Amino acid sequence: MLSNSTRRWFAGLGVVGAFVAASATPALAAPPALPEPPADDLLLYANDAIVAPGGPAKAVTLYAFTEALPKDVTVTVDHRAVDAFADVTLTDRMPGCADTAGVLTCQLKGADVIDYVLDLTVRAKDEAEEGAKGDLLLSLAPKGGKAVSTRSTVEIGEGVDLRAPERLGLTGAPGATVRTSLGVANIGDRAVHGTVLLLATMPTLTPTTSYRNCSSVVDFGSTLTVCRFDDDIPAGAARQLDSSSALKIAGDAWAPSRQYGSAFWFTGADFEEFAADVLPPDGWQPGSGAALTLVPAPSAQARSLRQTDNDPTNNVTSVEVDVTGNQRADLAATGAELPGTPGRTVTAEVGFVNNGPAMANTFTPGEVVTIAQVTVPAGAKVVKAPEGCSPGTLEEPTGGYGEPGARVYSCEWYDVLHKGDAAVFAFGLKIVEAGGAPGKVQLRHFDLGDKGQVADLNPKNDTAALVVAAAEGGQGGGGTLPITGSSTGLIAGVGALLLVGGAAGYVVSRRRRTHFVA
Repeated sequence: MLSNSTRRWFAGLGVVGAFVAASATPALAAPPALPEPPADDLLLYANDAIVAPGGPAKAVTLYAFTEALPKDVTVTVDHRAVDAFADVTLTDRMPGCADTAGVLTCQLKGADVIDYVLDLTVRAKDEAEEGAKGDLLLSLAPKGGKAVSTRSTVEIGEGVDLRAPERLGLTGAPGATVRTSLGVANIGDRAVHGTVLLLATMPTLTPTTSYRNCSSVVDFGSTLTVCRFDDDIPAGAARQLDSSSALKIAGDAWAPSRQYGSAFWFTGADFEEFAADVLPPDGWQPGSGAALTLVPAPSAQARSLRQTDNDPTNNVTSVEVDVTGNQRADLAATGAELPGTPGRTVTAEVGFVNNGPAMANTFTPGEVVTIAQVTVPAGAKVVKAPEGCSPGTLEEPTGGYGEPGARVYSCEWYDVLHKGDAAVFAFGLKIVEAGGAPGKVQLRHFDLGDKGQVADLNPKNDTAALVVAAAEGGQGGGGTLPITGSSTGLIAGVGALLLVGGAAGYVVSRRRRTHFVA
């Protein structure tokens, strides 16, 4: 069930998969957030990479930003400045590429020319000296045009090894505060000079305290909190957050349920690299209270040599909070009555509203995820479909998202809905004839942890009418009329809600090629 749209999985839990994927080696990270260049200009960007002998390879990806990419280009990568200490190879097998005398050249045409142009794998040589550094020179030249270039710095860091516990299990009722004793150990043979913690939690879990060495932002459908620590962690030692660290379970959390988060530990250099490629660049709110500390905190001075983790796959703690109690939600369908003037195009705003008391659509196993199945009235034709709606049923999809002309649509909402919030899907309908067989909005509720449908608190309001009036009337230009009694929870400001949220909105919209690594 729900197999026709994997995007819904990212809305609540996507940060976990997105960050783990970004930590894999080699891997394709989400493109950086850069300003769009003026029309007819071409801007290139390539990320930096820090690697260590015996450590994992890193990915360097060349991105192109422009209004329209040329369809016949020559891409070159001059890696001679790093050949003494690092190996640079193509991540994918691509046609038209050759590496001669330290310069990789690719002739790309047609469908092979896309916005992320080239992926490289960079690996430190066994004999590389720590501190060595050099630049890759990457260029793109359109056929008959001038070449544009950028640089990527490859650096040999000091290899260390952090490890975090695999799981932290917590329990609490809606509204409760639970202590979060996250920790990390240095299992390498060298001291780690400073660490960074990235905590990603679902909307139901938020840090209780604002710390001056932490900052936070809401993105990927989750709350992201970054805390920086200057402390040394000696080889063989372990540290954890002080006793003030805690998470608050939202008062309107679904209960019983299980809420999730992930804690990622980085060296300072690795975090800089990760943040530049994956995390949102804007919107971070700095903390204002006392500093969050690691206990015990050593006093040794940090060295100047930058460090990279030789095994970043064991740096993640899965935070799982069992929410106790019994608190669920009622989702009510909202329909519309449209003015029956043949030839007229009207907007039908349909969907559903959360009557509470619990929040809904957090995409967490154990909670309800609601889909609106919209049947179009016989007297109307869809000329504009919402981006979150696809033709056909969930079991038998017949088209892509936003495709007009169908009689039945399955509509998905990716944002969390608190009590009083509404999911609104705006259809552009051309009236063909007045009256006729009515349509309807029918809600279907699913628990992602179970197979098949489940019920919300009040199944009786899960269907609403969508009709074309027999004569001129209805709601005029908007044509919006809630039908079910409980739908009076529709509130002003609904239009400001995001249609697509979570990690999918950030990552999927920017990735256009599937990569396979041998």
